[in-house]
Amino acid sequence: MKFNLFSNLSNKRILDASFGLEREGLRVTNTGAFSLTPHPEVFGDKKENPYITTDFSECQLELITPVFHTANDAIDFLDSLYNIAALELEDEYIWPQSMPASVPEDQDIPIAIFSNQEEDERYREYLGNKYGGKKQLISGMHINFSLGDDLLQALYRKGEHQISFRDFKDALYLRLTRNYLRHQWILVYMLGAANTIHKTYEKQCVETLEEISAETYSNIKATSYRNSICGYQNKEFIQLDYNSIEKYADSIQAYIDKGELRNIRELYTQVRLKGTGQYSPDNLRQKGIEYIELRTVDINPFEKSGLSKDDLDFIHLFLLYCLEKEESFYENWQLESQQNLQKTAMEGQDPELKLLHNGCEVSLKSWGMEIIHDLKDMNEQYDLPFAEILQAKEEIMNDHEKTYAHRLTKLCQEKGYIEAHLQLAKKHKEAAFQERFLFKPYTDMELSTQILLKESVKRGISFRIMDRRENFIELSKKDNTQYVKQATKTSKDQYVSVLIMENKSVTKQILKRNRIQTPEGEEFFEIETAIEALNRWINKPLVIKPKSTNFGLGISIFADGANKESLVQGLEIAFREDSAILIEPFIKGKEYRFLVMGDETIAVLHRVAANVKGDGISTIQQLITQKNKNPLRGRGYKTPLEKIEIDDNMKLFLQQQNLSIDSVIPKGKVQYLRENSNISTGGDSIDVTNQVPEFFKKIAVDASKSVGANICGVDMIVEELSDEHSPYSIIELNFNPAIHIHSYPYIGKERNIALRILQLLNLN
Repeated sequence: MKFNLFSNLSNKRILDASFGLEREGLRVTNTGAFSLTPHPEVFGDKKENPYITTDFSECQLELITPVFHTANDAIDFLDSLYNIAALELEDEYIWPQSMPASVPEDQDIPIAIFSNQEEDERYREYLGNKYGGKKQLISGMHINFSLGDDLLQALYRKGEHQISFRDFKDALYLRLTRNYLRHQWILVYMLGAANTIHKTYEKQCVETLEEISAETYSNIKATSYRNSICGYQNKEFIQLDYNSIEKYADSIQAYIDKGELRNIRELYTQVRLKGTGQYSPDNLRQKGIEYIELRTVDINPFEKSGLSKDDLDFIHLFLLYCLEKEESFYENWQLESQQNLQKTAMEGQDPELKLLHNGCEVSLKSWGMEIIHDLKDMNEQYDLPFAEILQAKEEIMNDHEKTYAHRLTKLCQEKGYIEAHLQLAKKHKEAAFQERFLFKPYTDMELSTQILLKESVKRGISFRIMDRRENFIELSKKDNTQYVKQATKTSKDQYVSVLIMENKSVTKQILKRNRIQTPEGEEFFEIETAIEALNRWINKPLVIKPKSTNFGLGISIFADGANKESLVQGLEIAFREDSAILIEPFIKGKEYRFLVMGDETIAVLHRVAANVKGDGISTIQQLITQKNKNPLRGRGYKTPLEKIEIDDNMKLFLQQQNLSIDSVIPKGKVQYLRENSNISTGGDSIDVTNQVPEFFKKIAVDASKSVGANICGVDMIVEELSDEHSPYSIIELNFNPAIHIHSYPYIGKERNIALRILQLLNLN
């Protein structure tokens, strides 16, 4: 088939589109029973949280993504929303299928409660009475899709139009909708995954099916009861006029005027045409179509987010095909479309199933293969990236046993309805835990920023990425807007405090003035002068470090002293990082990071220097490579731990112990690789907050206050942490302390530092 609508356009422009996803999901207990607990308080007011709310019932979560310009980003954000929601549920899970779990009778289903929003509750009562509460618990995946402005403008310029751009855009979306409805059955076949029902579902539906395993009912051939007469649809078939936006709005209003619909929200067609602002017939007439809402797709129980990127890409290509496809003039196309939808939903796995195509019978398989081949031709002609996806879909079209529906049937036959779905739900929750520190699609940003964004989304705080590379974000709730850089640079700290902490020499002077212990030392601005002074430091325990850097850069520590040659190497390393350096005596003890916020030390971390454990065979370099394979380790502060890097500092440290990176370490021996214990240089993090005496926590607060800081990382050496009389010394104050090391330590309790930041900013 030859296509022409997108001819002479680049594939990038053809794929210009926006995606927003809405995924519903029931909360269930660890036995698969319908949860009767209220919507979790951590998500805040249902009306105000733009990301995590409820649908019909208190137990029916609704996860809503912002609008993204790529399918991948939309799926990633939805996946992160799932992680956030699932991990806040104690002894509960998110049911992974569209059809509900074990449900009570209608009168026992708690509808969602909205503070000061009685109309929302009354509307839900109306729906429950009219359609039945059990049907209201059916969950779906709604896809909000719009063609990109650049693509729309390019298509408009291609033709010689006598109509306005707005009318052209409306006509384009109406054409897409008509063809989508004609061909939507293929999505029900390909993506249908709601073909099993629990025995507690609506009696009139269950009685038409057979029990295929414990508490599991189906007719074996079905693909999606959600899209069938057993699903959630209007009482009568709604036939609308899709010839113009005015006629479309008028036809909806006519059903409302007749009392068949209470309002436009009760319109349960597979596609809703949406404009900006309030969703109403009048608004559609006045402002036209901005996007379409697709309501055909079931939740995929085998995907944690409920929808795979490949399937969303397939839907995207299918929508472009619906724009390209020539329309038939068959008069009864809407009724035929509805019949095909119902047949595919109830009997789609029947290899001999016949559908209607312009009044004539045609096999589902042959029509489906025709569409797939058209999609492959279109993909090739426009050089689109979906060849592998289409090959997989062709295999599914040829073999119904590869559909999600068939896979789900087999699983339920083997394990029973409740156990099959619970196993999937538990698997997804465990996967969410493994990804708990990530906030997709922002994994290119620093992990501390991701953590703050994730906590904001959880609590319904809107965000905007202002400068992605600089980790600069905007957080807002009601009339409170805050700007934050790198998670801890906020309006709560004065600029002069930042300048003080940037300058280690000034910091030391202020600490001394406030009678807080800090190492004595010398400051140098030229390497020649520093070398001349080395004679008084030879063989003495000391530290050489840049004056103004963070993250352990350029620091050399000689705990047992060193000869002049080694000290000169340390000076060279430090001067490569800064124009001024410090030489200080080495302080005996272990190093701890105290995180101070306001008047409180909220977390303390013991930082263990980068190390490897010998096996008697591997070299230090090989052991480092093995340890760096841990998924918690990465680069650029985007994971809880950093990969261990081999650099001059490490080589110098090993040299002091007559070792090199090629040395083999005896089995069981822990070999430290550098003296400084920064997490940024590959160290390990151990939370010790609850073991630290209040004495040292107060010293950390006093140190922070001495420089006027509200958020401060205090690095303290303590000889014996459990003894408040133990010698200590503060070696550094940090104005931009990383929070991820406290949020996700290598060992110990995970601390919700992001929440404390939001509280400091009065956002929670």
